[in-house]
Amino acid sequence: MSILLTPARIGTVEIKNRIVMPSMTTRTADSEGLVTDASLAYYAARARGGTGLITVEMAAPERAGRHRRRELGIYDDRFLPGLTRLTAEIQRHGAKASIQLGHGGGHTRVDICGEMPIAPSPIPHPVYEVTFETIVPQEMSHARIAETTAAFAAAAWRARRAGFDCVEIHAAHGYLISQFHAPFENRRIDEYGGSLENRARFGLEVLRAVKTAIGDMPVIYRLSVEDYFAGGLPWNEGKQIAIWAADAGADALHISAGHYRSLPTAHVMIPPMAMPDAPFLDFASDVKKAVRVPVIAVGRLGDPAIATAAVGDGKADFVALGRTLIAEPQWVEKLARGEPARRCLACNTCVDEMRGGAGIGCVVNGAAGRELLFADAKPPQDERIAVVGAGPAGLTYASLVADRNSVTVFEKDQQAGGSFRLAGKAPLFQGVEADEISLAQYIDSLVAACLHKGVNIKYSADVTASPQLLAPFDRIVIATGSRYRLGLGPIVRGALSFGIGRWPGLGAFLMRANMRDWLYHRARLPTAERFRALARPGQRVVVIGDAARPGKSKPAIASAFQAALLQPCGPDA
Repeated sequence: MSILLTPARIGTVEIKNRIVMPSMTTRTADSEGLVTDASLAYYAARARGGTGLITVEMAAPERAGRHRRRELGIYDDRFLPGLTRLTAEIQRHGAKASIQLGHGGGHTRVDICGEMPIAPSPIPHPVYEVTFETIVPQEMSHARIAETTAAFAAAAWRARRAGFDCVEIHAAHGYLISQFHAPFENRRIDEYGGSLENRARFGLEVLRAVKTAIGDMPVIYRLSVEDYFAGGLPWNEGKQIAIWAADAGADALHISAGHYRSLPTAHVMIPPMAMPDAPFLDFASDVKKAVRVPVIAVGRLGDPAIATAAVGDGKADFVALGRTLIAEPQWVEKLARGEPARRCLACNTCVDEMRGGAGIGCVVNGAAGRELLFADAKPPQDERIAVVGAGPAGLTYASLVADRNSVTVFEKDQQAGGSFRLAGKAPLFQGVEADEISLAQYIDSLVAACLHKGVNIKYSADVTASPQLLAPFDRIVIATGSRYRLGLGPIVRGALSFGIGRWPGLGAFLMRANMRDWLYHRARLPTAERFRALARPGQRVVVIGDAARPGKSKPAIASAFQAALLQPCGPDA
């Protein structure tokens, strides 16, 4: 058995395995912050998939701390019925439930929280929430600090009443407690500013107040130990705060890094694909050597081998998988079965689109954030299915229907992936620096999942030259992608292969909005009709991905989910 599947304790609570889902805002709450059926379905999917501890998204202890619209609420008793339903749903599927108590501080706006934002010092804060605005918060008085501390304690007590097993205090990533830690954001000259001991004081007072309010209920302290900008919290000070938090009663430490002001970009705190795996693991390891409470590591740990080594080598007691569990809710179950899991791209689309106002979603998991839509999935059964094209859409479809059908994938090239493999040679993938390795690993994970389920993948198989290959099948799924107009395909592929997308100046030109729209949409044509003509009477034809409508990867893969699990009516789709 993998060490990741062994139980471990945080305070008084035993967790069935070492996998933690960290807090990530979903926007599945309603406009008031109340739990919805979509919230229940989203978290239930991750609990049902075997995750040991589910940390519900950041909820502010008071209205002034709300940092997102449709953010989950806990600052008033009226939220208790929904939160109680949420904990019961998570626990019903065998997971423990935690909730992150986080305060936006200076990283919010009046139009979001309805009150004047507060912070340790009145310095400008750039705030992006659908739109961008720079605000200057109000400096917290001693009385306001005491009020906010009491609000954290009251919110923790509500969490206990709602049935949560743990609470997590958010002291990371540029939110209120983190703002007290950073000298650039904390210009105070009283006992809450200046020395490290003073800058750490507010967060530790919150921790002690929460512990007093909820008794033996475990408290996790999530901390950025390195802010990655001049004037931010440096690593040596971050480590010391972690040690103080353990001494102050934290039952576990969740060790992260990064801040909204991080350089070269705020993406550092949610490491994108161009960053290496496990960039924060050594921080967790060093903290673990200095404390006697469990340590949770986070940040690009979705490779099972890396996660296993993190715990097996004693660098952490738990691993937190955020984007990984958005991409693959069944990650733990598949690890236990020895089944390849769908791999997260680390493209940050989930986070970036959410910050732009959308509900949580995922490029590679078309069901993420739409669990209610797929609650009554009806995949085909007992059919012989031919999938033409081994790009992301075709492989996704094949992997989703393989359990109950005989599936063959035909690919004219000698490897899977299609033009998706070239996407790593572009300057950007979605909104982050593109990385060939990450995209190739994702394709390889899809191939491995298909093979594990018995899908037959035939390479160098051109069905237009040998249409008889499709004759034995009941259903033909066309996933052949698109083609460029005016014969530009070889030129575009050759240019990307040669690396011109990374050339200074040219790369910036290619990434302009109008050029991206041309490259992804207007310059490409669907290919379905050419292949639709190969079908024989009685064969059902389904068209997915760019073969139906050229565009980006997310809608292409989403169409595969819908075609596989939500079969349309009629003989043709």
